[in-house]
Amino acid sequence: MRTRLLLILLAVTAVANAATRLLVHVPLEWRPTSELRLGTMEATQKPIEFGTFKDARTDKETIGENREDERPKPVTTTADVGAFVSTHMRELFDRAGLKTVDSNGAVTIRGEVRRFFTSETSTYKSELVVHIEVAGRDGKTLWSGTASGDATRFGRSYKLENYYEVLSDAIVNTVSSLLQSPEFQRALAGG
Repeated sequence: MRTRLLLILLAVTAVANAATRLLVHVPLEWRPTSELRLGTMEATQKPIEFGTFKDARTDKETIGENREDERPKPVTTTADVGAFVSTHMRELFDRAGLKTVDSNGAVTIRGEVRRFFTSETSTYKSELVVHIEVAGRDGKTLWSGTASGDATRFGRSYKLENYYEVLSDAIVNTVSSLLQSPEFQRALAGG
């Protein structure tokens, strides 16, 4: 009887610990579920160079928060958010049929991440805000502006997979809106 009670107590403790394990210092993973939307885009064959984006957020570790309970549960990472965003934006440019290069681009895209965050209540709501600058070979700014995208989804409470998906989808949606901007398209072609 004592052994059974001890086993039950250990099982309950293990379940309680698993339920309260915080999502801190997690790696970032690319798991988009949204498709890139291009609309009417004039493709440029000029090579586009991507710089690594700077993480300009005040709190560089925090990428989300579960606010379902009185005491919020954090989601943090030690990964380089700026590098994560620029790497996957570049991949999406490639997927859109634009030519990206490591160096000697006709234009260079630089950026800084100003917001990369998911708020979880009854749904997961993610937002990405980046300031983008497109510069020609001579260093002259051809376009500068803010690009943003968001994503919302339902999912089980405080699950890392849902954070990955909604943060990735915010990047996809940011690139979708950026590539549909006529001014941005002109800057890419003007290098």
